[in-house]
Amino acid sequence: MPDERHSAHAPRAPWHDGTTPSPSADAATGASGEGEPASTLLAQMGGAAGFVYSTVPVIVFVTANAFLSLPPAIGVALASGMALFGFRLLRGERFATAVGSLLGVAVAAALVAVTGSARDFFAIGIWLSLAGFVATLGSVLARRPLTGVVWNLVHGGKYDWRADGAVRRAHDLATLAAALVLGARFAVQQWLYIADSTTGLGIARVAMGTPLTILAALVVVWAFRRSTKRLVRTGR
Repeated sequence: MPDERHSAHAPRAPWHDGTTPSPSADAATGASGEGEPASTLLAQMGGAAGFVYSTVPVIVFVTANAFLSLPPAIGVALASGMALFGFRLLRGERFATAVGSLLGVAVAAALVAVTGSARDFFAIGIWLSLAGFVATLGSVLARRPLTGVVWNLVHGGKYDWRADGAVRRAHDLATLAAALVLGARFAVQQWLYIADSTTGLGIARVAMGTPLTILAALVVVWAFRRSTKRLVRTGR
């Protein structure tokens, strides 16, 4: 008769709160990588839908600016931002997530109102892209890729992730992917800004926004999961 202590059906070790995990709970907490912090961070930013929502005021402003004078175009863009804010709250999204996009539209519209130039609706985004490019590329050159730093922080800062060559290379690739997206955005949109092409800026913002963000996010999620598999689950 087999020893029950070594049986595959032996009781599971309890969690710290005294409860016993079930197989379904194991899957929910990361046995398959579904609970990765990268996915959680993306969800906190509104998910893929949040990136799509951010393009709506841009499309509205560029379209309105083509047919109206600048003040009404600003008003229409702000109205679209307010409408999206209310819609997202009604869908049950967190207030901080929903209000973030509204604040972005409000600040951009305020800058346009002050300068009187429609192209300045995109100015803040252009310079934020440059700042992000410098930060991400600089972190790779300093051998501290930013995605690896973030991964370690969300795991309590207790892993020597840079000592694992495979993990560090994964975060080099992920951070470089983000740098490539940010650098391309800055280069293209700054060129269009100098050319004073508001319509071109709107098209570039949409085309280089959500699609490229999702591509870079996929590389980041891959790096996060690779780090978790090699460090967290092996107890290194």
